[in-house]
Amino acid sequence: MEWALLAAGLVLTYAATDGSWLLFALLVLAPDLSMLGYLAGPRIGALAYNLFHSLIGPLVLLALGWFGASDPAVHVAIIWAFHVAFDRAVGYGLKLTTSFRDTHLGRIGRD
Repeated sequence: MEWALLAAGLVLTYAATDGSWLLFALLVLAPDLSMLGYLAGPRIGALAYNLFHSLIGPLVLLALGWFGASDPAVHVAIIWAFHVAFDRAVGYGLKLTTSFRDTHLGRIGRD
């Protein structure tokens, strides 16, 4: 529930910052491109996926954008953080190196 509330709060924050909804639509799934790392195997795939599905990246970008007065950076950071929060809200966790389906929240998908 807390991840869903965070995702909702991020959408409201994005709206309050007058972000472009076209940009939101174009970038909201961009972190999932990191799944291409699985083409190099589960270890590289998990590393790439986890790099783009942790809140560290968007929080660093948010700080840089905020203190650098860069609205585009702030907008991208909010979109990225929304993606992470939404993924967690629906049960997708950080990946383990054993398999794409193995996450820190448990196994996803059907067996």
